[in-house]
Amino acid sequence: MSLRTLSALATAFTMAVAGSVAAAAASTAPAAPRATPGTTAQAGAIGQAGAAGLKEVMFVGNNWDGTADVIASRGDFARIGRVNVIPDKDQRLAEISLNPVKLIYFLGIRNGPGEGHDQFVDDMYSTPDGSAMVVSRPSFADVVSIDLATGRMNWRFPVSGYRSDHMAVSPDGTRVAVSASTSNTVHVLDIRTGKQLGSFKTGDKPHENVFTDGGKYLWNMSIGEVNTALDDPAMDWTKGDRRITVVDATTFKQVKVIDMRPRLDAFGRKDLSDAVRPVTFTPEQSTLYFQVSYFNGFLEYDVASDRITRVKTLPKNPATSEDRTTWVNDSRHHGLSMNAAGDKLCVAGTMDDYATIVDRSSLQEGPLVTASKPYWATVSGDGASCVISESGADRVTAIDFATGKKVASVAVGDHPQRVRIAHVAADWSGPSTG
Repeated sequence: MSLRTLSALATAFTMAVAGSVAAAAASTAPAAPRATPGTTAQAGAIGQAGAAGLKEVMFVGNNWDGTADVIASRGDFARIGRVNVIPDKDQRLAEISLNPVKLIYFLGIRNGPGEGHDQFVDDMYSTPDGSAMVVSRPSFADVVSIDLATGRMNWRFPVSGYRSDHMAVSPDGTRVAVSASTSNTVHVLDIRTGKQLGSFKTGDKPHENVFTDGGKYLWNMSIGEVNTALDDPAMDWTKGDRRITVVDATTFKQVKVIDMRPRLDAFGRKDLSDAVRPVTFTPEQSTLYFQVSYFNGFLEYDVASDRITRVKTLPKNPATSEDRTTWVNDSRHHGLSMNAAGDKLCVAGTMDDYATIVDRSSLQEGPLVTASKPYWATVSGDGASCVISESGADRVTAIDFATGKKVASVAVGDHPQRVRIAHVAADWSGPSTG
């Protein structure tokens, strides 16, 4: 039996369980939150830069390793140290082996989104004081805090359902939101204690989270089923309820739901999936750029008028198969960021094996920088470069926003995905144990 078939079986089981616990969400709501000058999901970490005794770094999550590399946030991006984010691996595996349902999901993750590997780290952030790394671990369905001095766990939060995914940190660095992908839920935790502050329901398979308006609102993008074999456009309806859910980040009450299907149709792109993947806002948060499943490019969405305004189709790699079932988790392009000035976008062309800088005004792309399955894009600490994770080559690469050319690469662990700005103690070089 193929991995794809195993994945489909596991996903079918996932849908059955998730369907029994997920509440029906409203399809309409009041007007969108007003966009104000604010911060992106990364800004909570950036806001810690002035804290005494801390240095700015980048966390790189090595998904298949179960480690996170800590690298310089600018310059040569040299590796500073490494953190084992699964110090409790034996305990977790023993626990899973004794629970048939957990074991089914664990193997489903391995044979589906894990491409034959366990997914030990998806996302990570630092605490405001730089003492700990908070990590979501998909295969273990949890979020943990790892003490950066000792390598030991401070706390563990098991998410609802059987898989944790993307996270976001609030602008003040005190709250972390995590997607629980099989229960269609986002949990919001106190980053210091791991205590749940609240939660809310989403569409199918919640994915990326973004705090906006200075932390007043929280946006979640649900992507639906991405590891089934039903990738033909005619079977798109089987992919589930895909939508953006916007909630009040204090009360967790729903403010608005944005279904991109009618908006894509109105824009004349009925051919595109409505599964919103990585996103990035302009600095004043009036415009959202987003990627969708299967598409080599991205779209522009005006928040105030609630409509798609432009689309950018990027080049295809002739060597990339047009068989959609060969694209990892329905991604063709997965990774999007914007410089602080808001005039340049950085796009990770995942299955096309390149990254490129795009001028936001003209939507003209720059040089196509060869990269091996780039899976994420973020902004360097000094704002001069876009940093991508090359999951196929086990390295991260920096691309200059001004020239569009590669300026540095550094080796990291097995299958890097998420890259986040963070802070650690000024003299930190790695945990003393672990």
